[in-house]
Amino acid sequence: MASQFRLSAEQEAIRDAVREFGENEIAPVAREHDENKEYPEELRREAANYDLVAPGIPEEYGGAGMDLLETCVVTEELWRADPGIGSAVGSAGFGSSMIRKFGDEWMKEEWLPAIAAGDAVSCSCISEPAHGSNVAGIETTAEKDGDDYVINGNKMWITNGTVADIAVVMTKTTPDAGRKGISAILVPTDTEGFEPSKIDNKLGIRASDLAEIVFDDVRVPQENLIGAEDEGFYQLMNFFAGGRASVASQAVGAAQGALDAAIDYAGEREQFDQKIGEFQAIRHKLAEMATTVEAARSLTYRAAGYAEAGDRELGMKYASMAKLFASEKSVEVADEALQVFGGAGYVTDHPAERYYRDARITKIYEGTSEIQKNIIADRIL
Repeated sequence: MASQFRLSAEQEAIRDAVREFGENEIAPVAREHDENKEYPEELRREAANYDLVAPGIPEEYGGAGMDLLETCVVTEELWRADPGIGSAVGSAGFGSSMIRKFGDEWMKEEWLPAIAAGDAVSCSCISEPAHGSNVAGIETTAEKDGDDYVINGNKMWITNGTVADIAVVMTKTTPDAGRKGISAILVPTDTEGFEPSKIDNKLGIRASDLAEIVFDDVRVPQENLIGAEDEGFYQLMNFFAGGRASVASQAVGAAQGALDAAIDYAGEREQFDQKIGEFQAIRHKLAEMATTVEAARSLTYRAAGYAEAGDRELGMKYASMAKLFASEKSVEVADEALQVFGGAGYVTDHPAERYYRDARITKIYEGTSEIQKNIIADRIL
């Protein structure tokens, strides 16, 4: 029997609502925020009114209770409007999934409603200067001292590092145990010794916040441990499939935004007494771009479905495939979009160069393309 995948009426309504918000609120100020490297605080709070901040937070904690596919639809549309602002809005709940699944009830009640309402921002502190993709190699330590943990170390490339109210910090609680000695600890960012430094010389997504964070004898109660001690690495593994599907949706959104801009320009720009969209070379280019975006979108949605269903192996495999394919193709589509613009695409008067710069990050974070290939190969062999 023939079958056809399509979003439900409710999911289409979510897409339409986010698209309207993106077109009316984000797109008009995207260039300004990019050029000024300005974090969109007001837009983030406004987005929360539409349930666009951490939409997966359950309704009982003030969230929208969206599943992973719906969350990917939200992410895609935010990045379609502008990847920089989309990143800032979409990342405001980083680490909240760890709290939601493994945290004590007091953590959920205190922080999840605040994040969903736009009153608080969270960040997730995993990468370190010497340890990016190698999570098991982290060196930040948390030593017990009475009823507290004392955290020391250095985290790098932390989204929301200077604007967050809380941080979910991956630490070594048993230093010599490798991945078996890692724990997740909740750290309010106003704790003494939490020292973030803004990184603002980025190639793209300049409206998002990025930081290096030094932990200098940061003292928090042992009750701030998220889940069981030394189980942090295995807890984190629960979210990799969802996280990679989310990055794939970012890449799809950036690619779609670049394609939209190229289509609009091809219908306006004239050369040799006709619109450039009437030339076969441009028409074929746009056709290939559109097909590529749709293929990436389909693979991303499939990955989200497997991850949401809790199928660990298929979820990991398809999430890595989606992240690899969507991110690589997003950069290619953005490059082709810039080519459609010609010289006009190389300056900031048009959005083509911004999508080109912004798409590039999706090949790096949440596991590089090379890491994704390793994961895929492991599962097919």
